[in-house]
This record gives sequence, structure tokens and C-alpha cells, in this order.
Amino acid sequence: MSSTDTPATPKIKQPPVLFARTQAVIEQAASLLGGPLITYWNNQRGSVCSSDVIALNEVLERIGSHETIYLFLKSDGGSGQVALRMVNLLRQHCRNLVALVPLECASAATMITLGANQIQMGPTAYLTAVDTSLNHALSPLDRDNDRVSVSLDELNRVIRRWRAEQGDATENPYKSLFSYVHPLVIGAVDRAESLSVMLCRELLAYHIADEKQAHEIAAALNSKYPSHSYPILLNEARKIGLNVAPLQPDVNALLLELNRLYSEMGQKATTDFDEIRAHGNEILNILEGKDVQVFFQNDKDWFYRSEERRWITMNDNSSWRRIDRVRGKLRRSIMHVS
Repeated sequence: MSSTDTPATPKIKQPPVLFARTQAVIEQAASLLGGPLITYWNNQRGSVCSSDVIALNEVLERIGSHETIYLFLKSDGGSGQVALRMVNLLRQHCRNLVALVPLECASAATMITLGANQIQMGPTAYLTAVDTSLNHALSPLDRDNDRVSVSLDELNRVIRRWRAEQGDATENPYKSLFSYVHPLVIGAVDRAESLSVMLCRELLAYHIADEKQAHEIAAALNSKYPSHSYPILLNEARKIGLNVAPLQPDVNALLLELNRLYSEMGQKATTDFDEIRAHGNEILNILEGKDVQVFFQNDKDWFYRSEERRWITMNDNSSWRRIDRVRGKLRRSIMHVS
């Protein structure tokens, strides 16, 4: 190569799409379950978000209505209000909803399970508390100059600790706290906590007629546990009043295989051009049913702006993408969701 030649641009990496293999596993699991299986999976950087409702509708329209629908859930959470919308949509296509949980099912994903008639949990499965944390436009900044989430439980614990150590001091603890957390953020988090309890009660009402029982479950999930990520295992879930049962070992094995395939699809596919420029491809959310798979793929350039100490995005072609099988032929398309 001569001194005037420029280096070749690296080929942009793409994550694998394993539709044929995931469909085979879904078919086996549905046969064992005796009913249709729908999957909802997030990688660690994905979340329960509003566009998931449109994606779920694409899957449900394809499979139609059934007496019982089985829902495989693996997610670290997201929006509780979206959880309610997703359950409402699922309930329009079935009389009985069974949530299958082989792994983590946290926060808003736990809320989705509350709308199911039964929750089946594998040996490595857990639910979590659903106390609300909020990422507000006025939230504090972290070391990377990004806004952080603030939870009401964390704020309350700071206040309680301050009062316990100050004893009879009359100084208002909020005066010091406001130096770090904007008062509007504290007000918004308090409001979100009330919303979280209401959402849980609404979800439980799909199959629990006793309002007192539903309120007790909602209160426990919102205030009983010392950590938002506290793992609620099968026996603990049963103690707080949820209808839970062990997941069949053969079904659990198939769902773990599905998770392995989805994890392969959801791996980061980063192409580095130099120290400050890169291209990122990554599948974040996957929803799938018989003969149809819908997923959201991040597809964007990244540029590091050193004066702000953060990465910014350029040339963002991220989108929802759909694969379906019609008369034995695969069709791929972009879903335009605004």
C-alpha cells in the first residue's frame, strides 16, 4: 500500500438473526404446553417500552385468539404503564394467561406477571420488588454526565438515616437534600410510587376479585423489600399471595435454550473505526410467536465528544424489524413505529 492510500473502512458487524432455530424451539415448547407460546425477551440494555405494545400486537394478530396463551418473559424491567397495556392486549386474545419465568423477571416485567392467571417459575427464576425509580430531566448526573434514576425508597432511607443520626435537631433534612436532588424530582418520584401501587392493583384485578387481597399483594411488592432488585423466589412469591407453580423441567430446558439463542442475537456487534468513532449494532427487544418474530435493533454511529465526556449518536438507523413465514417463504420488513 502506498503512502497516499487510505486504510479500508472495516466491514460493519451485524448481529445474527436465528429465526429458524428459535422457531423450532418454540414449536417444541408449544407442543409440550398444549397451547401457543409467545416470547418477550430483553437484553441487558433493552427495556419494557411503549413501542413493545405495537410489536406485541403484530405477534398476537398473527397467532389469533386462544383459550390459553403461554408467555415466556425475560426482562430487567422498564415502564409499569406499558406493562398494563401489554397485559390488556394479551387479555383480548385469551381467557387464561400463563407466565413462564425461567430467569430474571424484574420490576415492570414482574408487573406483567401480575396480570397472569398463573406464574410458572424455573429453578433459576426470580421476580423482584416493583417500587418505582424515575429518570427525570432534572435528575442528578453520573460520572459519564448521564441522568441517573432516583427511587422514593432511596430518598426515604436517606431522610430516616439523617433524622436518626441528628436526634432532636430541628433542621429540615430536605434543605440539605435539595442540594443534590431537585425538589421537582422528589415530587415526581413520590407521585410515581402511588402510580406503581395502582398499576399492580389494576393488573391483579384481571384474575383476583378480592380487592383486599390485591391491595395486600401490591403493597408488599412496593414496600416490603429492602432493595428494588431483591430476588423474589417461588416460595416467597407464594407467601405474598401470587399463584405460582414450578415450571416443568422439559419446558424450562427449552426456554433456557431460547434464552441462549436470543442472547446470541442480542450480543453487541461493535465496529471500531478509531478511538472516537464506532458503529454499533445490537438487538435489544425480541418478541416471537409461531411463524413471526419482531425485534428492535440499534443501528447507529457513535462519536465521542471529549469536551462533554460522553458518546453521541449519528446516522441513527435503529428500527423495529419483522420476519414472518408465509406459505413456507420468509419475509423481512422494517416496522415504522413512532
